[in-house]
Amino acid sequence: MSKIILKKSRADSLLRFHPWVFSGAIANIVGNPAEGDVVSVWSSEGQLLGCGHFQIGSIAVRMLSFDMEYLPDDFWLCAIGAAYRARKAMSLVDNPSTNCYRLVHGEGDNLPGLIIDFYDGVCVMQAHSAGMFRAKKQISKALQEIYGPSLKAVYDKSSGTAPFKAGLELIDGYIYKSDAFAGREQIVLENGHKFLVNWEEGQKTGFFLDQRDNRALVGSYAKGRRVLNLFCYTGGFSIYALEGGALSVDSVDSSAKAMSLVDRNVALCGKAGHTSFTADAIEFLGKCEPGKYDLMIVDPPAFAKHRGALKNALRAYQRLNAAAIAKVASGGVIFTFSCSQVVDKEMFAQAVLGAAIQVGRRVRIMGRLTQGCDHSVNIFHPEGEYLKGLLLYVE
Repeated sequence: MSKIILKKSRADSLLRFHPWVFSGAIANIVGNPAEGDVVSVWSSEGQLLGCGHFQIGSIAVRMLSFDMEYLPDDFWLCAIGAAYRARKAMSLVDNPSTNCYRLVHGEGDNLPGLIIDFYDGVCVMQAHSAGMFRAKKQISKALQEIYGPSLKAVYDKSSGTAPFKAGLELIDGYIYKSDAFAGREQIVLENGHKFLVNWEEGQKTGFFLDQRDNRALVGSYAKGRRVLNLFCYTGGFSIYALEGGALSVDSVDSSAKAMSLVDRNVALCGKAGHTSFTADAIEFLGKCEPGKYDLMIVDPPAFAKHRGALKNALRAYQRLNAAAIAKVASGGVIFTFSCSQVVDKEMFAQAVLGAAIQVGRRVRIMGRLTQGCDHSVNIFHPEGEYLKGLLLYVE
């Protein structure tokens, strides 16, 4: 097994359990590790710091253990089992009203580079590192042991997330499928609401589970309101608003495929008053009549995926929120979000402040929003808090 030797005084972050080793911290590599290999990590003084997946890039090692030199045979069962027990503590396992949740959230579950979402017996995994992709069979086996006969399938959807330069065969497909399972999509429950999830064709793993609590909050504000859901994807916020008693809900997204799923989800809901618009959300907002909506959801895709795009992203958030604040009815509320990891909550709040100043309307912050508990943040890895939002009241 190859060894990573760190430069002098570069072990402090690992001693504080931060799960990344940056390439600039490495003094020497003993051996010739391939991308995805498990390597042990040592201080310059010869202290074992743990082991993790080696990769080529600025993050050279993603740590899997801080006290073991190599991974034992039962590592995956123990690590994923710990994530499963945490979801039981969150009252998500065997919950009659919610049968979809994130089982593994990367660094938040001490498994950096791995995402697993659970959809009523179907586990959809995404590997963000070569090491996790190469371990997918062991991961699938651990899932089968944890869930037993209730597990319907394990689907790997890593083609868009694993490093394509690592020489991996990035073809999405089933790692495990029970004899009785034949579906590529299924209906799941979230807080008693029905949603159709298609993990093969949908974005990410098929549904944005991180917004579960925020969707419920929208439902609690929706009664008697006219709602606009921008960047709606498959209509999660729209369904909660309809179920919450909204007078009307307009859903807008540029993806025709997403909008077809919105219509199917609305049909499952069975509520009237919904209209779908396949259109650019920003252009739609710019053309809409001021005061037409008194509740808006502004949940765009990430405007910045790296620090080089940060300035442009902050300007885009300010322009988008200025348009929403200008158009919402007097006494209306706005749920506005950023899922850009490089935009922290203070930066986002400043962008929204700039938007309010630009428009000249009086705005109150009624709440600060974040991701659900199953998208937990490792206290030693604050970078994991990627979703931030504000609940605004506009006079």
